[in-house]
Parts: sequence; C-alpha cells; structure tokens
Amino acid sequence: MRKLTREVTLAAGLAVLPLVAGCGGGDGDRSAKKAADDAGRVAEVVAPAKVEVLASLTGCEVKIRTEAEELREGVCHTKAGDYLITTFPKEELLQVWLDSAAIYGGKKLVGPRWAISAKEEVLEPLRKKVGGTVKDLSTYGRTGGPGPSAS
Repeated sequence: MRKLTREVTLAAGLAVLPLVAGCGGGDGDRSAKKAADDAGRVAEVVAPAKVEVLASLTGCEVKIRTEAEELREGVCHTKAGDYLITTFPKEELLQVWLDSAAIYGGKKLVGPRWAISAKEEVLEPLRKKVGGTVKDLSTYGRTGGPGPSAS
C-alpha cells in the first residue's frame, strides 16, 4: 500500500511538471527562469525517485547497468555530457555510498536517496532540472562535520 501511495504521489507530481514548466507571463528570460526553478522544486517534491524518473527529468534515455538490493544505477549519454544516476532504497545506503565515493573526491549531485555522478560542469545544469545539492567529496571526513560539505 505504501509503495502504491508513493507511485501515485510520483505520478501526480510528474503530471504537474509540464503545467508548471509551461506557465509563464510572457516575461521572456524571467518567466523561463521561474519555470525552471519551479520545475526543480517539483522534482524535489517527487524525489526520492526511480532512476528512470530522474533520467526523464534530465532528458536522457537511461540504460540500467546495476540492479541490486542496495542500489540501482543507470548510465546517461547526452550532448551535455555523460552521467551516472544511482538510487538507493534507504538514506543510510546513500550515506555509505558517499563515504566510499569520498576516497575518490570530486563532486556529486545528491538528493533524497539518489546521487548523480558527472563532470563538474554537467552537475549544475542537472541540479536545475532535478533539484538536489552539489556535494564536494574532496573535503569529506576532513572537516569534522557529518557528511560531505555542500558547495
């Protein structure tokens, strides 16, 4: 029943997305920016999402490469750049994954129970589409704070 409720909420949020993105008062750039900001907020409301949902929001046809109990991963190849979308059934598993990824440093786009790995220049445009926070893993564990620091 809980899964069904989550899927209904997800479907409702996605149904609203085109309406939010399509609304504008003809103010040119300002309307487009507002629509993009609103779309990002809608994406955050529907998250945590499936790999396929995040991929759809970013304009990619994802290819699932890992299907495991603790995570799902999909690869996206786009003109803007390639990226990996990883989702987790529990927030704790995301934290373990971030702990492990910190060894390599770099930045990841992180949301509720999901992460996107890409070159740094690809992360900000993706964040505008799906929400989340860009986390700097190069300082992870060195600042004394819990988890990666946001940038």
